[in-house]
Amino acid sequence: MDCPFCGHTKSKVTNKRESPEGVRRRRECLKCEKRYTTYESVAKPDLYIVKKDNTRQVFDISKIEKGLDSSFLKRPFSKEKIYNIAKEVEEQLRKSGKKEIQSKKVGEMILRKIKKLDKVAYVRFASIYNDYKDIEDFKEQIEEL
Repeated sequence: MDCPFCGHTKSKVTNKRESPEGVRRRRECLKCEKRYTTYESVAKPDLYIVKKDNTRQVFDISKIEKGLDSSFLKRPFSKEKIYNIAKEVEEQLRKSGKKEIQSKKVGEMILRKIKKLDKVAYVRFASIYNDYKDIEDFKEQIEEL
């Protein structure tokens, strides 16, 4: 492990513990004696999302986070809460054991989670996910809530 401060290749581990991200190690550079943290995690197998046009894309949690960010814009929810929703969706997808998942299923999972938390964010996300064409589509969705 190269020191992020001086680039020296030798360090010693001063502390090691399990964390949600994997194994967390506190290291000390043997040259400049500065401390830094590293994480070790298990490489997850690729998960593919099958889009409406049948193209496949590698799952990217940041896309879910971006969609949630715009849905919860100016709503009373922390970034951490939004990140946790995205992580929950990813965990559910990986637990399914499938290597390919329809994008429609992912969108439905997200909608179910948002609906429990915030109706405004739900309508915002649904408007993009369901591709509302006019105000009537919004009215129907609001009446459904």
